[in-house]
Amino acid sequence: MLERASLFSADQAWKIVAASLVLLMTPALAFFYGGMTRAKATLNMMMMSFVSVGIIGSVWVLWGYPMAFGNQDIGGLFANPFENFGMYGMLGDNLDADTIIDVGFQATFAIITVALISGAIADRARFGAWAIFAPVWLTVVYIPVAHWVWGGGLLGEDGLIGKHLVPTIDWAGGTVVHINAGVAALVLALIIGKRQGFGTDPRQRPHNIPFVMLGAAVLWFGWFGFNAGAAGTAAEAGLIWVNTLVCPAAAMCGWLLLERIRDKHSTSLGAASGIVAGLVAITPACANITPVGSLGLGLVTGVLSALAVGLKYKFGYDDSLDVVGVHLVSGLVGTLALGFIAVDTGLFYGGGLEQLWSQFVAALVSIVWCAIATFVVGIVIHKTMGFRISPQQEVSGVDLGSHAETAYEFGGLGTGSRFVPHPATSGHIAKPAVTTEEK
Repeated sequence: MLERASLFSADQAWKIVAASLVLLMTPALAFFYGGMTRAKATLNMMMMSFVSVGIIGSVWVLWGYPMAFGNQDIGGLFANPFENFGMYGMLGDNLDADTIIDVGFQATFAIITVALISGAIADRARFGAWAIFAPVWLTVVYIPVAHWVWGGGLLGEDGLIGKHLVPTIDWAGGTVVHINAGVAALVLALIIGKRQGFGTDPRQRPHNIPFVMLGAAVLWFGWFGFNAGAAGTAAEAGLIWVNTLVCPAAAMCGWLLLERIRDKHSTSLGAASGIVAGLVAITPACANITPVGSLGLGLVTGVLSALAVGLKYKFGYDDSLDVVGVHLVSGLVGTLALGFIAVDTGLFYGGGLEQLWSQFVAALVSIVWCAIATFVVGIVIHKTMGFRISPQQEVSGVDLGSHAETAYEFGGLGTGSRFVPHPATSGHIAKPAVTTEEK
């Protein structure tokens, strides 16, 4: 038993735990997003996150991981998905512990990236269209960019673009996860169009702020695995942990301060959103900046993201749950900030402009590819099967229209879930009592 246990290293054990923490983030996102929607769209919003686990988790072991991190590179764009299709070539005597653990760890990143996009199209997207979009977008957008940044592709040290730059820093996915998700969210919001009453209907406000705050809290908890899961040493893990604490804390303060100055009050929604904005910003930078740098990054991010979420009203795009304002903007801030505050290579540490240029190029390449590819995928789905529910379903609620369920039971109306009577008793169902009002 002792000999067998010794073959299981602390690094491997921690990465398994970290992967579990990251997986927990997607249900946490479901609560975060679910609370921000109207009551009649809560289940649909949560289901878009949950189904991402099912679809992306399945796709990842078939062709996702081999295509992103395989050894047979194809033009720097992606790896050969058939090299180890379905993990076939990695099993049996070829099974490597570190690799198979990394398969699971990377799967959780892919899952939450797809789920993040859904917040921009809340209240009005067809569930079936989303279920088609998720694996296609993963294949044509997420997997190639992950290969470019993390798998030795275009932006790697030997890649067609990367070989002309200093190494791009994207520790846990500022570019791969958050910039990609934010751009895709913006494109889908433009394709699908605005909700009825966008910007004028007060009923489109979040219906359950405690859900939002619960989701933010669990997201923060899981983010320690998200950022520190790939740490190589205890010291590095400790630095990442502290930065993952400090940056969101400062971002929350920055967001609340701006609200106080601008709106004369600080909101619970602002606190939760500030936390997530800070988590997004520290994601690419967590292993390469100091805690003081994290503090400054958080304050700046909180203020900029709080300002950015209002741009949808100015420019007229309906990003329902502020995916663009939080994930795209904060992802860009965190990615570009490394050009200034990355220890040793940043401008403030005497590193010159090379790191900033590398970060800018990586972000720009990802934005351009994601925008083009997402538009093609989204518009094809929208023009064929349709990406938007009917106006009638939008009024009655996407939960009832898509799932025959609602999140809440209001006044004994029997709307909590679909009821299908058993055939043997269907003729003997008691009729509801007639109320005084009905008489």
